[in-house]
Amino acid sequence: MNFAIIYYSKSGHAREMGEVIGEGIRRAGGQVRLFSIEEPMDVEYINSCKGVIFGTPTYLASTCWKMKKWFEEDSQGISLAGKLGGVYATAHYAQGGGDIAIVTLIGHMLVKGMMVYSGGSSQGKPFIHLGPVALDAVEGHYEEAKGMFEIFGERFAGQAEKIEIV
Repeated sequence: MNFAIIYYSKSGHAREMGEVIGEGIRRAGGQVRLFSIEEPMDVEYINSCKGVIFGTPTYLASTCWKMKKWFEEDSQGISLAGKLGGVYATAHYAQGGGDIAIVTLIGHMLVKGMMVYSGGSSQGKPFIHLGPVALDAVEGHYEEAKGMFEIFGERFAGQAEKIEIV
């Protein structure tokens, strides 16, 4: 099963957390490739994916404008409809808007026709309702969050395996 992680990362945090999610996907038996929105993408590979996860830094309590632009303009040749979709964010503080950044991208994913993954509390702890958020200004949180991000990738791949996408 193929998966893609599409992200924007200025500091490297969103890319690093995407790599951690990728480890979870691989652990569940999936193949995964990461794509920065600032570099050419293998559209054929992405179109073959069963699931796509999007990563965004949090700026001004929302997703960054470059991710919004990617969804609105640059994603035109990519077939996202019917795919399982997930989101993660990086932020400085718990009240910094990471949840809003995630919800903003979920709205874009729904408009593109994607199914949205949420394990909610049904998967047990750690509870990852909308998507994981890593906080870099909260002592120790960024490194501790890596375990949650890896679990998110593993759960995402497990859910994708259960559904038939036509």
